Amino acid sequence: SDGRRQVFVHGRSIETRPESVKARQTFGHFEVDTMQSGKRRGAVLVTITERLSRQHIVRQVTGRNSQAVTPVLNRFFQGIKNAKSITVDRGREFAKYNEIEQKLGIPVYFAHPYSPEERGS
Repeated sequence: SDGRRQVFVHGRSIETRPESVKARQTFGHFEVDTMQSGKRRGAVLVTITERLSRQHIVRQVTGRNSQAVTPVLNRFFQGIKNAKSITVDRGREFAKYNEIEQKLGIPVYFAHPYSPEERGS
C-alpha cells in the first residue's frame, strides 16, 4: 500500500450537512477522527471533538477498523444526551456509519477525502 488509507464512497456528504453546524452556534455537533498511537503497534487514538465548546475527548482502541471503532463510538454517544451530528472522514474505520445512525439516531456526515480543513476542529 502507498500509505494512504482505504476509503469508501457511500454515506451522507458533508455538502448535505446543515449550515448551522459550520457556524458553531449550537452544542452537539461532533467531529471524529483517528490517528495512529505511538505507544503500541496496532493501537489507534479516536479523537472526538465537540465543535462549539471545542471539548476534546480521546479514546484508545486496538485496531484501526470499523469493528474496533464502531463500538467505542456507540458507547460514547449513548452517554451524550443532545448529540446532533457526527462528521468523519471516509476512512474504512467509519464504514459502519449506518449502524451508528440506527443505534443512536444521529446523522453521520462525511468530509471529502483528504480535506481536513472541512473538519475545522
